[in-house]
Amino acid sequence: MKLTEILNGIRILNSYNETEVLDVTQDSRLVKEGSLFVCVKGAAFDGHSVAKEMLDNGAAAVVVERDLGLDKQIIVENSRAVFSLICANFFGNPAEKLKLIGLTGTNGKTTTTFLIKQILENVGKKVGLIGTVQNMICDEIYPAKYTTPDPYELQKLFSMMVNEGCEFCVMEVSSQALAQGRVNGLHFAVGAFTNLTQDHLDYHKTWENYFNSKRMLFENCDIAVTNTDDKYGLEIVKDLDFKRLVTYSVNSNNADYVAKNVTFKSNGVEYEIVGETIGRCNCPIPGRFSVYNSLCAASCAFALGMSFKDVICAIGKSQGVKGRIEVVPTKRDFTIIIDYAHSPDGLENIITSLKEIAKGRVVTLFGCGGDRDKTKRPKMGKIAAELSDFCVVTSDNPRSENPSLIIEDILEGMKGITTPYEVVENRKEAIEYAIKNAKKDDIILLAGKGHETYQILPTGTIHFDEREVVAEILAALD
Repeated sequence: MKLTEILNGIRILNSYNETEVLDVTQDSRLVKEGSLFVCVKGAAFDGHSVAKEMLDNGAAAVVVERDLGLDKQIIVENSRAVFSLICANFFGNPAEKLKLIGLTGTNGKTTTTFLIKQILENVGKKVGLIGTVQNMICDEIYPAKYTTPDPYELQKLFSMMVNEGCEFCVMEVSSQALAQGRVNGLHFAVGAFTNLTQDHLDYHKTWENYFNSKRMLFENCDIAVTNTDDKYGLEIVKDLDFKRLVTYSVNSNNADYVAKNVTFKSNGVEYEIVGETIGRCNCPIPGRFSVYNSLCAASCAFALGMSFKDVICAIGKSQGVKGRIEVVPTKRDFTIIIDYAHSPDGLENIITSLKEIAKGRVVTLFGCGGDRDKTKRPKMGKIAAELSDFCVVTSDNPRSENPSLIIEDILEGMKGITTPYEVVENRKEAIEYAIKNAKKDDIILLAGKGHETYQILPTGTIHFDEREVVAEILAALD
C-alpha cells in the first residue's frame, strides 16, 4: 500500500516522499523490511529512541511527534492518536462497513455484549464480538489479550468480520482503550453505559480521568443507551451531540425501558420489560445484575429496531458466559460458582445476588490484584466480610507484589466485623480448604479470576484454571 493512502485524513507537518508500505506497527520488535513504524511514547519506553534503528533495520518510514533529523520521517502532532487511523487505513477502513455497538462501564460489559450478540443472531444477523473473554467472528473464537485490542489487532478483526459477511460488531470498550486512543476514528451506531464504580485508578489516577475516559465513547455514537439507576447514567451523556438517547431502569418509572415485577430464581431472573409495549422476559442467568445486563442488551436491540417479541425470545435462549456466575459441576450437596468480580462493586453485586438464592451459607473466596489500585483492597475486604457468611482470603494475581502484603491490606477492611474468615495465601490450597469445609447447601464463590486460565505471580505466570483445580481436588477426595 502507498504511504499516502495510509496517511489519508491525517495532518502531516512536513513533506515526505512516496513509498510502498508492507505493514504498520508501533512495536519495535515487529518491524521488518517495508514496515511503517509509529513512534509512541509510553510509560516505560519511547519509540522515538529507536526510530533511526528501525530505519536501519529496513522500515519504510517512521511516524514521529518531533523532528528527529531523519530521512523518511513523518511528523504528526500526536503519534499515539493517529496510530488507530493509520491502522484503519491500512486495512481499508473495515469498520465503516459494520454497525458498531460499544459497551462501556465498570461492570456488566462482557455478559451484556454476549447477550446483544445472541439477540442479533436470533434474528438472522451475522455478528462479530470483541471483549474480555474472547473475540468472535460469527461462531469462530479467537483469543483475547485485552478487553479492547490495540488498534492494529482491532482493525484486523474488523477486516476479518467484513470478509465473513458480518453486519454488526458488538464490543467492550475499556476506559484505557478510550484514553489511549485505540478506538480513535471509530463511529458507533450504539454506545451503551452499564454503571460506574471504582476501578482502574492505578492507571487513570483520578476519578475525573476515569469518568471522562468513559464519556469519550458517547462523543462518537448515533444512539446513546444509558442506565438511569446509576448516578452517572445521565451525567456521562450530558451536553453531548448524538441523534437519540435511550434510557433503561429497574428502580424508576422515568425511563424508556423499565424492568417491573422482578422475580429471582436459582436458575435465572424473570421480569416484565415495560416500554412502548410490555413483554415478560425470562433470563436464564441468575442474579440481580442479570436484570440490568439483559435490560441493557434489550434496550440496545430495541434502539436498533428489533421487535419486543424477537428480543425477549432471544434473551430466553441465552447462555451464560465463561467466568461470569459460572456454576462448576461438582456432584456434591454444595455449589461452586466462578465469577470475575474483582472490584468493590462487582464483589458486592455477586455476593448480594447469591444471598438472594442461597439456602445455606455464602462462602466467598477472594483476593486482590497486585500492581493495581491499592485503595480497593480494604473496601473489598469490608464488603466480603459484611455480606458473606464465611470468607477465605487468598491471592489473586499478585504480579510483582508480595501476596501476604496484599492480604494485609484486605484484612484492614475486615477489622471489627464478626464474620469468620480464614487466610490461605496459596490460591489452590485456599480452594481446597473451602471445599473440604463446605456444608450442605453452601454456595462457594471463587471470585476474581473468572475466565482467566493463569495466575501472575512474582516469579512469573503459571497455568491456573479454577475449573481444573476444583475437578482435581474433588477427584482426590473421592
